[in-house]
Amino acid sequence: MPHFIMEFSPNLESDIDVPQLMKVIHREAINTGVFPKGGIRTRAIKSDYYLIADEDPSNRFIHLTAKIGTGRDIATRKEAAQRIFTVFSDFLQPVFEEQFLSIGFEMIELHPQLNFKKNNIHQKLAAQSKA
Repeated sequence: MPHFIMEFSPNLESDIDVPQLMKVIHREAINTGVFPKGGIRTRAIKSDYYLIADEDPSNRFIHLTAKIGTGRDIATRKEAAQRIFTVFSDFLQPVFEEQFLSIGFEMIELHPQLNFKKNNIHQKLAAQSKA
C-alpha cells in the first residue's frame, strides 16, 4: 500500500504525458517517507465512456485516488496527501490554464480487517539494498 489509481478522460491524453505524470506521483509518494517503497503501486485508467458537467466533449477530467493502509494519524495522512496533490496539480497546471479541466484527488484509508495483501517485493528491495 498505497495504490494510486488515476482515472482520466481520453481527450486529456493529447495534453499530457500520462506515464510521466504517473512517475511524478509515484516518486512523490516515495519522497514523503510515509509509505514503504515496496508497497506503492501507481496505475492509470483511461475512461472511454464519461460525461462531464454540461456534456461538452471538450471538457476534461482527471481523478486520483490513493488507497492506503491504516495506522497513520490524520496529520501524517494530510501532509502526504497535500504533497501529492501539489505535484499532481502543478503537473496539470498548463492544461488547466488552457482547457476546461476538473482535477480531483482523494485519499482513502482501507479497513484494517478487510484489506488482504501478499507481496514479496519488500524482500527483493531489502536484498538489493544489502548488495
